[in-house]
Amino acid sequence: MNPEQDPAERLTQLLAAAGFKSLQDKENKQLTNHLALIRRWNSRTNLTSIRDPDAILQRHFVESIVCAQALPTEIKTLLDFGSGAGFPGIPIAIHRPEIAVALAESQGKKAAFLREAIRVTGVSATVHAGRAESLEEKFDCVTLRAVDHMEAAVRAAAHLVAPGGWLAALITHDEVSRLQAAAGSGFHWSEPTLLPSTKRGVLLLGKRLPPIA
Repeated sequence: MNPEQDPAERLTQLLAAAGFKSLQDKENKQLTNHLALIRRWNSRTNLTSIRDPDAILQRHFVESIVCAQALPTEIKTLLDFGSGAGFPGIPIAIHRPEIAVALAESQGKKAAFLREAIRVTGVSATVHAGRAESLEEKFDCVTLRAVDHMEAAVRAAAHLVAPGGWLAALITHDEVSRLQAAAGSGFHWSEPTLLPSTKRGVLLLGKRLPPIA
């Protein structure tokens, strides 16, 4: 990205190049505010190891928007498991405002960042400052992206998916079969969707099957 290029313009270019629809002006403004906040906080809090703004747009934002556009329309509640810098949860809350998004983050500084990101972007989302595993609520969708100990996280996240709900994991293609096994046998898996920003990244969507009567 040219240093003088508007991040919203660059994001539009990246989405178009990947074959995805462009965003509304309000969404672009919210997303660029999120980006600016990440860049400010990253100097003192390690939100992401990626520092280049163009790389942040390509990896974090485009992948999250692809996820948001791929989620089924019936989803009304969503938990972002180990939200970190807010991916994919905040872009989902921006692009799919009809979804009630909860951001779960156990690290105090990152949870504080998420609260500030909600304020700055103006999205309707909540922060659970603790381990997602402690939640008793079930969600229509649980998302995971770049969390520590992904296999254990998927196993825990699967228990938070309501019957008929969805598990959405942004992972590498090499992890697909291992993480499907970690989620257990109660899911029907869609064909992984390739992510445009990496050669090996995929969005894996699994629907929890209803309990057998």
